[in-house]
Amino acid sequence: MPPWLLKTAIVDGPFPLTVWGATAILIGVLLVRRPTRRWVLTALIALLGGAVAGAGTVLVLRLSGVLVTLPPWLAFWAGAGLGFLGLAIVSLWDSRAWRKVVAAFAIVMVLLSTTLGVNAQFGIDRTIGDLIGESTLDKAESLPGPASSPAASGPLYKSWQPPAGMPAKGRVMELDNAEAIPSSAGFVPRNASVYLPPAALVGGAPPLPLVVHMMGKPGAPGPQFMQEAMDQLAAENKGLAPIVIVADQLGSEDNNPACVDSAAFGGVSTYFNKDIPAYALAKLPVTADHRDWTISGYSNGGACAFAWGAEHPEIWGNVVSISGEDYQGSEEPDQVLAQIFGGDQAAYDAAKPAAAAARNKGRFAGHVAIFTVGSNDPPYIPRAEASAAVAREAGFDTTKIVVPDADHVATALQKGLPEAYRVLFPHLGLAPPAP
Repeated sequence: MPPWLLKTAIVDGPFPLTVWGATAILIGVLLVRRPTRRWVLTALIALLGGAVAGAGTVLVLRLSGVLVTLPPWLAFWAGAGLGFLGLAIVSLWDSRAWRKVVAAFAIVMVLLSTTLGVNAQFGIDRTIGDLIGESTLDKAESLPGPASSPAASGPLYKSWQPPAGMPAKGRVMELDNAEAIPSSAGFVPRNASVYLPPAALVGGAPPLPLVVHMMGKPGAPGPQFMQEAMDQLAAENKGLAPIVIVADQLGSEDNNPACVDSAAFGGVSTYFNKDIPAYALAKLPVTADHRDWTISGYSNGGACAFAWGAEHPEIWGNVVSISGEDYQGSEEPDQVLAQIFGGDQAAYDAAKPAAAAARNKGRFAGHVAIFTVGSNDPPYIPRAEASAAVAREAGFDTTKIVVPDADHVATALQKGLPEAYRVLFPHLGLAPPAP
């Protein structure tokens, strides 16, 4: 598939609007038909039966806990999609040849429209490439290496003056081939990516803070939301932002290694707490001061961020959890208990963030923990409150943010990431303290 097609936007823009418009025209053509009693009854049964089946499926997923929080229009898209699909299928029967052709095209377009509509409700996969799991990022041919300039003696925002010609935005590259992050303990991750802020793209770049970020489950380690947030904050702070590695804690979208090394999935904890730090110091102009290192994650990744930030205060100076689970596997604890911990509940409990924070209580002076949750994400609000309470009790400088008009999908990231890192930037020396 050509790169330009992989990069086509599918959440908004002309492509989804064109697909939805064409589908509406095809459905309209199918509806314009001589209204015999038999046809009207058949069409109504197909439309209503499909709509009930679609909306009912969403309700079952919600009640079963498969989907904890639902985008507001998801049931509409599922119901409308299956309803119009039913209409298109019955239009193949007892109809003229041209109408059968229109119905066949309508089946394809309804399926495509429904896929785009459901995807837009979640908003995580923003291009065709994202949706089908094909990367659209440039491959990293070389990386800048360790910083060539000495670390600033005080907050970087005070001494940094952006040079002429500094890019307005940062750059994102996929870490593949020779630049891939090696995994030393058997975990097989999907490719990570790196975000270099504007200040890292000029000669004599200063050592910059490091952020290692993870996305959710199911999902892919895509950097687009972090890139947008960091570019926004860099524009407010003379091009300064952390260097961000967006890495994979799952191995595939349906895995759940539960943030620990295991026989089932290999050394995911080793990958994040040994391999990635060593890679960052060798390949990137990051500060060696671990007080300026942040482990960050969204949803499933948020649980790992808190678990590793609590377990390894010597590595991670800060934790950011965006709509994070309060512990790893909280959406599927029975499966995680059996698959990862072999049924050993004590071992599972010992791996949770609360246990790690309690073990290391007193070692978190100067460490920052930030938890965000959307105001429209009620199941996760008590989880954020519980995590913040654990962090505060352990000694973290803790902030909990309820993000207005955000849910658990795209808006959690689009709004939560800037909110969280705007709080963290002054601590990292990238911005003056908030007034």
